[in-house]
Amino acid sequence: TTYPDDSLFRDTAGAVGNDQAGSLRLKFSANPGPLQLQADYQLIGQHGDSLELAREYEDLFLIPPASPDDTHRWWDLTHEISSSDSTLVTQRLDRLHLSWAGNKTVVRFGRQAVSWGNGLIYNPMDFFNPFDPAAVDTEYKVGDDMLYGQYLLDSGNDLQFVSVQRRDDDGDVTRDVSSTAIKLHGFGLDREYDLLVAEHFDQAMLGAGGVLNVGESVVRGDLVLTDTDDEWVTSLVVNWSYSWVWGGHNVSGVAEYFFNGFGLRQDDYRLDKIAASDELIGRIQRGELFTLGRHYLGASLQVEVTPLLNISPNLFYNLGDNSALAQVILQWDLAQDWQVLGALNLPLGPPGTEYGGLEAGQDDLNLGTGPGLFAQIAFYF
Repeated sequence: TTYPDDSLFRDTAGAVGNDQAGSLRLKFSANPGPLQLQADYQLIGQHGDSLELAREYEDLFLIPPASPDDTHRWWDLTHEISSSDSTLVTQRLDRLHLSWAGNKTVVRFGRQAVSWGNGLIYNPMDFFNPFDPAAVDTEYKVGDDMLYGQYLLDSGNDLQFVSVQRRDDDGDVTRDVSSTAIKLHGFGLDREYDLLVAEHFDQAMLGAGGVLNVGESVVRGDLVLTDTDDEWVTSLVVNWSYSWVWGGHNVSGVAEYFFNGFGLRQDDYRLDKIAASDELIGRIQRGELFTLGRHYLGASLQVEVTPLLNISPNLFYNLGDNSALAQVILQWDLAQDWQVLGALNLPLGPPGTEYGGLEAGQDDLNLGTGPGLFAQIAFYF
């Protein structure tokens, strides 16, 4: 990752920050009859400048944690093996659940992951550890400790239930930081629809979404209402996707609009204004939201250069301050059990904007980054 001359992070990381990481995931499962036990062990080693930045600016709410943390999860399944200013080695159980499956019923208890919603880039209905829209490696979503149930109705519709237990800042398991949700997924008139009722961090949530065909394209969307202490807050996502053959190559395209009801109403993203928005900050710190403004456009293309090589140019555009993040992702199946991921990230926008770098409030510095490069190779065995 590069840092421009006016970036506050340059004092710690220099003009170019480098990070190296390795991860081993061992997956265990047992299936005695209708029961299944699933356990995924992770060993993660990290070294580089981002760890120093995370520690140097740990009070800055916009800096993501260096590694998954179980401080607020029901079970502490993460153990720090060794740590220094620029190195961290941890081991953890990312999945640990027992499930039972019948003809119409599935019940799972333990650490697991669940994904809801119809957003393809931004996803307000997926409030259980969603991926950052700009995340490159999205193979494994971080799990939560929950009870999950699904019941299949005779009509083909299904009901899903989720109860997530968490710990507050004092380490106590309380209702104030838990989540309980019921979602109906149904079919009708050649359309799919979702209806959601939830209580999340002691706030009521209502949601509705659906999927329908428009000609040869697909339109998806979700509307989510959250009852905060002051008012009902609306968030919305709607997208259009279409696939075609272009010059002999398969191509899939997505265009998406996202309205973040918790975002700032204006394009003046000063840190004091962001810090004053408790609802926004809380969701950023919990990893539920990754945007500061209210109106966003996202666009993505997936081009199949060959059956084993895909290239995806992406754009994340803030309509409020006219800043953007341009991204190109490469996915290459190198061999039968090998995969290469690569990404180039290019922030666009002047200082004082979300992607150009927020004003740091000292010495005309900002919290900006320059172009960055990511590469990963994975082996499955």
